[in-house]
Amino acid sequence: MKTNLKKAALIATGVMLSSGVFAQSNDLGSADYVQPFSPSSSFRTWSVGVNGGLLNPYTFFSGHNSDYKNPNSKIGYGAFIKDQFTHGWGLQANFLKGEVAGHGAADPGLGSYQTDLRWAADLAANFTFANISWRNQQNVIQTYLTAGVGYMQYRPGFTLANGTVIDIGHDIKSAYIPVGVGFKIQVAKGINIDLGYQVNFVDADNFDGYNLNGNNDKFGYAHAGLEFALGGKSKPQMAAHNPVSSMRHEYLMTEQKLQSEVDAQKTQNDQLRSDLDATKASLAATNANLAKFTADEDGDGVPDFFDKCPGTAAGTKVDGSGCPLAPAKVIITEEDRRVVNEAIKNLEFDFGKATIRAHSYPSLERVARLLTDKNFSLKLAGHTDNVGSNDANLMLSKDRAESVKSFLVSKGANPSRIEATGYGETQPIATNKTAKGRQMNRRVEFTLY
Repeated sequence: MKTNLKKAALIATGVMLSSGVFAQSNDLGSADYVQPFSPSSSFRTWSVGVNGGLLNPYTFFSGHNSDYKNPNSKIGYGAFIKDQFTHGWGLQANFLKGEVAGHGAADPGLGSYQTDLRWAADLAANFTFANISWRNQQNVIQTYLTAGVGYMQYRPGFTLANGTVIDIGHDIKSAYIPVGVGFKIQVAKGINIDLGYQVNFVDADNFDGYNLNGNNDKFGYAHAGLEFALGGKSKPQMAAHNPVSSMRHEYLMTEQKLQSEVDAQKTQNDQLRSDLDATKASLAATNANLAKFTADEDGDGVPDFFDKCPGTAAGTKVDGSGCPLAPAKVIITEEDRRVVNEAIKNLEFDFGKATIRAHSYPSLERVARLLTDKNFSLKLAGHTDNVGSNDANLMLSKDRAESVKSFLVSKGANPSRIEATGYGETQPIATNKTAKGRQMNRRVEFTLY
């Protein structure tokens, strides 16, 4: 049994190593042409596969497990899904299930074991070799190597030499490392026969239900299956595509196209020279006209050729003919003035502060609505009496004007149309020698415009 397995493994290895070189075809290239440097979307990169075969504790890496000398082959089956990132490698997720068995334990008290592999799942890199040929358009056989990491759940059971069957009574979970080699035969566009062999290195010594010197167990899986490419049928599989053929096809097509263009160009050269001379003359005339139509001496944005009011001052807003725009006429009604005067009359601040008292809010809100509805501009001028220093009074008058502006803006008024200025005690409207006069001097004036 061991000798036959070893011979089969050596033969399969030899076939796989040589297949990429000798098993290729010239028949599929034209239908599978893809322009060089095309994105992965030009290929079918996703594929799924199913497989079945034999699970065996014997592997050609180091023979049988040290726990049991004689392997028993059992049925296993699996599936995978793969995404091919480049012509040379992809990433695939694998699933495996089945039974692994053996007999001839190193301990004479043990007879045989049979482990139920509930499931094993791993993520492995798939490296494809010999899929690029300088002699053929398309590969029929692609050799590959896989390696990854996974996790499995299994339940070992074994039979003692005296015939007693022992079940450990629970499942065991463990990590494992799958390493595989194989080749795929393309039997139809998008369909491959998958032949391979995989060794799974278990991160435990109890896969066969028997611990011996802490040596981790392993088992092999020889399988055959089918792989189906997903995606549009018109696209080739990336793993089976030969980019060299596409490069050659592109070169020949480009060479023919260039030769055709050169021949056509020869007949056009004389005409092009004549056209060039005419274009130069036309360009000179166009440049002269362009200078005429783009010159703008006064910088108002209207070319001199169209400017009916040349020499306007810098910064002056002009119409399409270059003439200054007439300012919009603002109409202020008596009702508008009444609203503003009422706000001035009701406006009060806390003593020595810029805080507006609450009873002033309603009349200020009416002013804000007036500014919003009619888009008026407003100048706020803050004034104080002569009590205190000049600098303090100037700051307080400015703060009070800004306080009124902030209130109006909070009610929707346009801040760009409100000017707030403080004059301190410099512009009294009454004497500061009496309390009444000082009260009249403490004010904020509203000017609509």
